[in-house]
Amino acid sequence: MEQVISADRPEWVPVFTGVSVRVFRKLVRIVARRGGEQTGTGRRWGLSLADRVLLVAVYYRTNLTFRQVALLFGISKSAANRVVDHLAPLLALAPVTREHGPDTVLIVDGTLVPTHDRGMSASSKNYRYSVTMQVVIDANTRLVVAVGEPTPGNRNDCRAYTDSGVDEQCRGANVLADGGYQGNPGVIMPYRRPRKGQPPLPQWKEDLNTVHKSVRARVEHALAHMKSWNILRNCRRTRDGVWHATRGIAQMRNLSMTA
Repeated sequence: MEQVISADRPEWVPVFTGVSVRVFRKLVRIVARRGGEQTGTGRRWGLSLADRVLLVAVYYRTNLTFRQVALLFGISKSAANRVVDHLAPLLALAPVTREHGPDTVLIVDGTLVPTHDRGMSASSKNYRYSVTMQVVIDANTRLVVAVGEPTPGNRNDCRAYTDSGVDEQCRGANVLADGGYQGNPGVIMPYRRPRKGQPPLPQWKEDLNTVHKSVRARVEHALAHMKSWNILRNCRRTRDGVWHATRGIAQMRNLSMTA
């Protein structure tokens, strides 16, 4: 099969991946440092490292099937699958391994990602089998700091926050979230609206809620940006595939914002 797109033709990179050529080259260097370049003996890859990274980025952006992606790169469907299996963990955002400083402000929110893997998903409020992905951003830089492990889509945010392990990656920081994170004492939520017949909130609480909402909107904008990579709208990957894909997209978004 003839290869249609290649990293040697940089004009195709923004079209198929949604990132600039400069960001893509940074991504290739990151994957290379993490061991993506083939060394030693064994079966050789039919594509260069840059083309393999491009394949994964195209797959995440377009959510084409492996049969369709394989045609673009002139390889077999099974080879395209192997490329994604091999590089997806190397392309992903690294987990947080240290405690944050007390002046750090993070924002967390969950988003539903429809997935075909019934073993880890559940029917959720969007009436599809989905997983909940917890995403944390830095309130100042708006960069993604952490992505929790997927939890069933019918699990509420207050439980998914701890079950996903993202709470451990927020250690030491001030964490903002919406009212769905009740039961997590380390999370700062808005003041609850009084029930009917109760006195209204004092003005200072209303003012704090307004500020809280405006800051918290940053994570919603980040999630909307991440979902421009179409794999997060209908993920066909199984097991850790949706987790690697979400963290890989977070990595590309962060590079795009700091390039």
